[in-house]
Amino acid sequence: MKISLFFILLLTVASCATKKYIDKQGLAKGIKSATEETYVVVDDQKRLVQKKQMIFTRNGRIKYSKTVDASGHLVQETKKKLWFVVEIYPDKEAYYCKTRWKPKQRERISCYTKKQYKQNEAIYHYNTDGTIAKIVDHFAPFHTRYFYYTNKERSKIVIRDKNEALIDEVLLYCVTKDEKGNCLKEIRISTKTDTKEETLLYPIY
Repeated sequence: MKISLFFILLLTVASCATKKYIDKQGLAKGIKSATEETYVVVDDQKRLVQKKQMIFTRNGRIKYSKTVDASGHLVQETKKKLWFVVEIYPDKEAYYCKTRWKPKQRERISCYTKKQYKQNEAIYHYNTDGTIAKIVDHFAPFHTRYFYYTNKERSKIVIRDKNEALIDEVLLYCVTKDEKGNCLKEIRISTKTDTKEETLLYPIY
């Protein structure tokens, strides 16, 4: 009996340790699935870059996702398992990604091939509301991304190298929201390259 209770407690702690996707992205609760389309905008002409379909767990984590390019070819597929997430690619080995909770609102996310050869790793730092404060890459190119918010909405991402030299600064603007407050149309503009992207979100509740 004690062993069963301990196992249940262990599963509960593990499931609560990782941050929820909807909190990371500042989305409202209740989303069952969503499609996200990313476009590059040049001279007011939009070109589809990729489309991502997501199915969420009841508590707001991604249970399954599939990303395809503009031609419909698979870019990445993810499947949530009990202790890790499998990332499937068309042209390389699958990645097995583990998330470990660390003190001071941080997570270490490490991805391996064959569950033993580490391919990438990053430390995610969070604000108290679950939104991302910064992401520090432990593999090349060793960039750190800082996330800034205005009125509880993500408004800027600053990217710096390991010496803190500025790589890029991306400004974010939410153009359209739904009745739950989720951003349905977001514009991203790079201040370094003047590149403009548009992201469209189609949530299902």
